[in-house]
Amino acid sequence: MPPGTKSLLQILRPTLPILIGASLMLTLSMGLRQSLGIFMQPLTHDIGISVSDFTLAVAVQNLAWGFLQPLAGALTVRFGFRAIMVGGAALYIAGLVLMTTAHGLLSIMIGGGLLIGVSLACTAAAIAMSVAARAVPATVRSTVLGLVSGAGSLGALLSAPTGQMLSAGYGWRVGLAGFVILAIAMIPAAWFAGRVDTIPLPKPSGDDIGDSSAGTAVKLAFGNASFVVMTCAYFVCGMQLVFLTTHLPSYLAICGLDPMLSAQTLGMIGGFNVLGSIFFGWAGQRWNKLALLGGIYIFRSIALAWYFTLPTTPASTLLFGAIMGFLWMGVGPLVAGAVAEMFGLKWQAMIQGFAFMSHQLGSFLGAFGGGLLYDSLGSYTLAWRIGVALGLAGGIIQVAFALIKPSAPPMLKAA
Repeated sequence: MPPGTKSLLQILRPTLPILIGASLMLTLSMGLRQSLGIFMQPLTHDIGISVSDFTLAVAVQNLAWGFLQPLAGALTVRFGFRAIMVGGAALYIAGLVLMTTAHGLLSIMIGGGLLIGVSLACTAAAIAMSVAARAVPATVRSTVLGLVSGAGSLGALLSAPTGQMLSAGYGWRVGLAGFVILAIAMIPAAWFAGRVDTIPLPKPSGDDIGDSSAGTAVKLAFGNASFVVMTCAYFVCGMQLVFLTTHLPSYLAICGLDPMLSAQTLGMIGGFNVLGSIFFGWAGQRWNKLALLGGIYIFRSIALAWYFTLPTTPASTLLFGAIMGFLWMGVGPLVAGAVAEMFGLKWQAMIQGFAFMSHQLGSFLGAFGGGLLYDSLGSYTLAWRIGVALGLAGGIIQVAFALIKPSAPPMLKAA
């Protein structure tokens, strides 16, 4: 090793407890949420609600998550990350407990919809990525964001098979009770990640918006064309991913395949998620982050078209899970890194939260719209075709804009 250089591990050693805590919090919040679709069929039959009722709760969850994400990000500036993350973890547990004891739609809407949605705004990718970005120097930031996002992808490997086995053997309520136990670990993880509050922000440069008010920061963000295009394309991401996590178990059941295949596929997505997140974090340190985002959307859409036009088999489903997993949370380090480059660290969580609102509007369409189309038409054909068409359009526009305007301004001057 040349004199004066440090390995990545040496650079990260002082902040490892923060990064591990953020990764564990992220992996549990996302892994449990992505696996809720496992319970849709037995839960709806047992308590007498429809598939579209369940997906409406998921849609409410995504809207609450998306619209409260900017607020949660802004509150971290005032109250610190630890208070927001620990409070969010407690809400997650409460939401799962309410779902476990549900006997009607209201409990599912409040627990699985509102409470978990609020919790995700405080514990999921936007907050975890902001914690990781603040904890490390800019020279390794994109790589570290990829590592944290990759570690945060492991939750589905644990939660999906665990939930499916408990549900198959003892009923869906026991399966959700297992999720409650897993969610308890989010509280100490959030506490350790909250050590980031003790790390001072870099001194604002002349072009940094760190000294700006929240309102000024928002105005500058939406005046940046690169940010606006990225935010609009992010809609596609949410629509495609939540459609799959919510409806893939139901689709496989319609095809007459083993219910365990849905858990195995979600686990496959989680495993390849790790590789994809690390790769795109590494790639974002070297190439245009916005062009990489557009490429992800395009290749996801091609994979969706391939899977749904072929006969559904266990082999094709697992391969599809691997492909989609590689292209899944790789958007996390790219979006977080792009926002940090454009606007600095102080308001990163809030500005990233506004981008995420668009993602969650897409999630609403993917979850609830997919359920409505299924209830109306008896199949998912139109739903996946819409997902493919919008995904290709969003990806092509994102890549084209990134090539026309290959580098975003490093920072915007505060007004």
